[in-house]
Amino acid sequence: MVVQRSLKIGAAGLFMAALALQGAHAQVPGVTADTIKIGTFGALTGPGYLYGKLPMNGIDVVFDEINAKGGIHGRKLQLVREDDRCDPAAAIGAVKKLIHQDAVFAMIGGGCSNATFAARETIDEAKIPLVVMASVHDGITTPTPPTIFSAATTSSIESQAQLQFAIDQGAKRIAIISMRDSWGRARYNPMIEAFAKKGIKPVADEELSPDANDATAQVLRLKMANADAVLMVLYPKPAAVFVRDSQKLAFKPLAIGQTGIADPAAFEDQVASPGATANFRTISMVSMTPQDPAAEKYRKAIEAKFPGDRLSVYNLFGIGSAQVMAEALRRAGPELTREKLVAALNGLKDFKIDVYPGPITCSETDHRCHKTPAWIAKDPGGPVRVLGATKVE
Repeated sequence: MVVQRSLKIGAAGLFMAALALQGAHAQVPGVTADTIKIGTFGALTGPGYLYGKLPMNGIDVVFDEINAKGGIHGRKLQLVREDDRCDPAAAIGAVKKLIHQDAVFAMIGGGCSNATFAARETIDEAKIPLVVMASVHDGITTPTPPTIFSAATTSSIESQAQLQFAIDQGAKRIAIISMRDSWGRARYNPMIEAFAKKGIKPVADEELSPDANDATAQVLRLKMANADAVLMVLYPKPAAVFVRDSQKLAFKPLAIGQTGIADPAAFEDQVASPGATANFRTISMVSMTPQDPAAEKYRKAIEAKFPGDRLSVYNLFGIGSAQVMAEALRRAGPELTREKLVAALNGLKDFKIDVYPGPITCSETDHRCHKTPAWIAKDPGGPVRVLGATKVE
């Protein structure tokens, strides 16, 4: 009788514990006994799809790999997509839908910077964790938000890296050519601060408008200043005009770009002047190119899941950010809450991911977790090459 009674008590205890666990899951949005629902937002349509749809495809292949191995603590990862069209108002609407209608647990997202920045207030109010996959706007993570972490390099980090790269290449007379709209200012201002911190001044500081069709005057002034490196804070179109006109006027400095010009092959085609991009170098958030042997498993996964697609550097943005989220979910443990996920993200230190040039490190006071941009170049007619990386403090 004693044994029988003990068994009944034990069974009742297990039943109550299971009910309590089930109730805990029910109280956490997007989490069930066997699923974790993760939202993502970015451009699925329009020209901004490069920073939305393609990274999302990268997230999907990471989730598929994890799910094929049983998920994380027994739960499969489910991705819910929303289109923000690179539009600030649409981004706010997309985030609200993910939070309130789709009831996702956390998010990986943010393609176009202005759209993601516009959604920051909504994300802060909901206290929902977000890992940024591609947006570089400093205002997304500065001042440090409670639940937003960036796996992308930020604009100020890139500006500092541009200057440091020029110095590391032996440049002595460094100049700037930049756009001065809101996008350009977000990069230009921290670049000027970086010059000041190093106690140097640009030998020339030129402005070029986003819709410029001629850069002759700017090139001539930079040439007269005898600049041996030019830091470019430009969209691809004005950058192409500048590089093309530099070649016409026999001005051959080291031309240093940023992730606004993330694809040297496409940029070479846009410049459309043989040999003009020979001295062009630019930043990449990732440490491999789609053609690298190291990217072979991702190439196969993308082509298998999305027939007709080819692996893109933008897929790699999503792959890296998905790996950051997955690691944090593992560290948060089986009794998952948003607070535990945020604590796990804050605890990431020197976490190495194969697609990133350097380790991911987050802290409670700094959610700019990716501070090691890679440098890429393309010899005229040749493949894109990774040259190395620059660590920014």
